[in-house]
Amino acid sequence: MRLKERVYSVLVVSASEGLNQALPEMFPPPSFSPIHVVSDVSAAKRALSERTFDFVVVNSPLFDDSGIRFAIDATSSSGTVVLFLARAEQYCDAYDKLVAHGVFLMQKPIPKTLFQTASGWLISAREQIRKTEKKTLSIEEKMNEIRLVNRAKWLLISELKMTEPDAHRLIEKQAMDRCIAKRQVAEEIIRTYG
Repeated sequence: MRLKERVYSVLVVSASEGLNQALPEMFPPPSFSPIHVVSDVSAAKRALSERTFDFVVVNSPLFDDSGIRFAIDATSSSGTVVLFLARAEQYCDAYDKLVAHGVFLMQKPIPKTLFQTASGWLISAREQIRKTEKKTLSIEEKMNEIRLVNRAKWLLISELKMTEPDAHRLIEKQAMDRCIAKRQVAEEIIRTYG
């Protein structure tokens, strides 16, 4: 999928009507959808527990909290990039607490052009996370295949009294001869002897 065709979901945590009304300009459709807006941390936690979002924007302060702890917690959500908007008097304290956790931080008020630049940074960060998630998934799949093949080898060793190198060669040879993955051969062995 080309980057221009991607659609990013956004959770905005903001008690400011002004910011909430400017959201369509800041996150224009169709690239950003859905845009879910809540006004406090407890509602934001509920929204984040119900689904994942590509971006979380915290416009501090909120009705019930500064939002700093929530911003830190939101970064641990799978694939979520967090932007924290802070007032000038809050910025230094927020910076000290948030940057180490990978939270993007901007000082309010934010000109429209700067926000557009920042949304580009968010997209770049999200795409980098997407690549990392893909690599991680690939490694996990490979590890699962190795575990499956090893389990099949041990079944061949215990049931057919083969040596480990012979069991390994048998699985590889069957996979090559039949043009299938070693995983499939291992699954067949496990069904037969497991």
